[in-house]
Amino acid sequence: MTSATLKHLSVEALVEQFRLMALAQDEALLDDEHTKYNRLFDKMEEVKGELKSRPDDGRRAMLPLLAHSNAQVRLKAAIALLAFEPEAARAALQRISDANEYPQAARARGMMRAVDESRYVPS
Repeated sequence: MTSATLKHLSVEALVEQFRLMALAQDEALLDDEHTKYNRLFDKMEEVKGELKSRPDDGRRAMLPLLAHSNAQVRLKAAIALLAFEPEAARAALQRISDANEYPQAARARGMMRAVDESRYVPS
């Protein structure tokens, strides 16, 4: 999906693309497919950037993903939402960590630590 294509999608369609990519990323993790995971990461960043560029920051439409049944979807949505919904995003990261949903629990803990230590500044 190209940047030009993303510009023509609705906010809802972009959120759906993000959700589908996070699910595919979860499968890539389970199958130890690092190249596929990284490719999906790059595409998700493009979708996130497009959402951010929308009026009133379209990332807000990702809030329902914090309650998704898949830990990877919740993790990626929480990270995307840290900049402007820090309490909700942090709570989602903490729930993943507390539930020991691996490998996402380790990533959630690392993200919380990075934010706390100012090694990651959400934007």
